Amino acid sequence: MVFVPIHDTNKLKYIGFQRVTVGLILANIAVFLWQLSLDAKQAVAVAVIAGVTPASLMGGAPLPPEFALLPPEVTLFTYMFLHASWMHLIGNMIFLWVFGDNIEDALGHLRYLFFYFICGAAAGYTHALMESGSQAPMIGASGATAGVIGAYLVLYPRVKVWVLLLMRIPVRLPAYWILAFWVGFQFYFMLSSSDPTTAWWAHIGGFVTGIILVMLLKRREIPLWGPKLDENSLP
Repeated sequence: MVFVPIHDTNKLKYIGFQRVTVGLILANIAVFLWQLSLDAKQAVAVAVIAGVTPASLMGGAPLPPEFALLPPEVTLFTYMFLHASWMHLIGNMIFLWVFGDNIEDALGHLRYLFFYFICGAAAGYTHALMESGSQAPMIGASGATAGVIGAYLVLYPRVKVWVLLLMRIPVRLPAYWILAFWVGFQFYFMLSSSDPTTAWWAHIGGFVTGIILVMLLKRREIPLWGPKLDENSLP
């Protein structure tokens, strides 16, 4: 990654603690530790059973009976708790930790949980729709996390965020710089197809869903695009 977010200066205003965000992170970690306990064959089977397989979800090629243990629609929710590696997990959880607490604050605990799952499901469906012939299962929380990123960009674009540039140089930048770069990065790789192993369409689907949903679910007193003078950007 070109940059890694490590901290924002956006204090919570409405909730005492981001318990849903922390709960989601702990759930992802717990599931990944369970995945590590499996042998290679079992790990692949779990990914096929609980991951989003586009050809199965879209009805083109059902899974073999030994893997069709869950309805394809259910995998739109189970896939987001599975990860392929520590780096895959950590990358998603860092973004969720830095940006998720403020979206939880803006929506409230229950609406945020609903928001997270719908963003993840929409991301999975977008991937399946655009790659309908694929029989490769997709796993990971990046689609749901992309929804959080979209919501943050809409609500807190001016908030300052500390990032590690090139994994080693600390830099403090407005959120809209960082998140706009993230969006551009997604579209570049999606259009260039230079990394076919990543579900770029899922990222875009989750991001757009997050933007739309946060406008509908946010607290009324929270303005879109942030306050004109963003006190949260101060040290």
